[in-house]
Amino acid sequence: MELSDLRIFRAVVEAGGVTHAARRLHRVQSNITARIKKLEEDLQVDLFLREGRRMQLSPAGRTLLDYAEQLLALADRAREALHETTPRGLLRIGAMESTAAVRLPGPLSAYHARYPDVVIELLSGQPREMIAQVLAGDLDVALVTEPLNDARLDAVPVFTEALVLVTEAGHPPIRAPRDLRNRTLLVFHPGCPHRERLEAWFGRAGVPVERAVELSSYHAMLGCAVVGMGVALMPRSVLESYAERDRLGVHPLAPPFHQARTLLVSRKGPSQAKISALATILTETVRPARKKRGA
Repeated sequence: MELSDLRIFRAVVEAGGVTHAARRLHRVQSNITARIKKLEEDLQVDLFLREGRRMQLSPAGRTLLDYAEQLLALADRAREALHETTPRGLLRIGAMESTAAVRLPGPLSAYHARYPDVVIELLSGQPREMIAQVLAGDLDVALVTEPLNDARLDAVPVFTEALVLVTEAGHPPIRAPRDLRNRTLLVFHPGCPHRERLEAWFGRAGVPVERAVELSSYHAMLGCAVVGMGVALMPRSVLESYAERDRLGVHPLAPPFHQARTLLVSRKGPSQAKISALATILTETVRPARKKRGA
């Protein structure tokens, strides 16, 4: 049973017969008759009671007509949703922990106020996992840090994060890994782009890492840094809301490790209004801040 068969069936009912339905659909009568007969054969019921040239809906035909109306209306709504210009429906967003906590509350509040017909789900995770979820269709978009090399994805730069080394307060200035008192890395699991940058910073200087302590949150990482357990690399914005900021040493990095761009990534394909609206709001949020800092 195809939607086109249901449309022909409905047209025959509404037009009162094959002849008028054929004119309405710009088809020959024999085609309409053949499609109705095939539909009846597929369903194994008579949809019409035939008396000469007269066609009257059978009880089975009346039942099918109710379902046909619902199915065709649902198909029309699905088609409209694919070309929707006003955001609506469910928007599933993935983001790194620091991005979700620091960067997204304002933009998502603005999005909710502007587009109340969109239901937002926000999940945090590691970039590689979230990219896989976007490709699988489990997430609509994800906010991840460069680098990104996948031709199946569209990417829009939305934030540029200043990256800093974090140690205990009073640590001497750090210009290279050899300046560290403790070469223990406070990091997330493998695959975290900030961990990879920190390891690359050590590798470029030819200095070995003593060990890595894997943690599950920035809060835990900062707590370990306060007591001198090691060094962490993170966005400076994470420190803005940390209550014990005075107990930390914050050390800027030299290029090319000093900053990282955050990208809004989605699977390539027809543009979706809810995703385009999110990209617009995120970039609107960033531009005024850049202008103010440059003033």
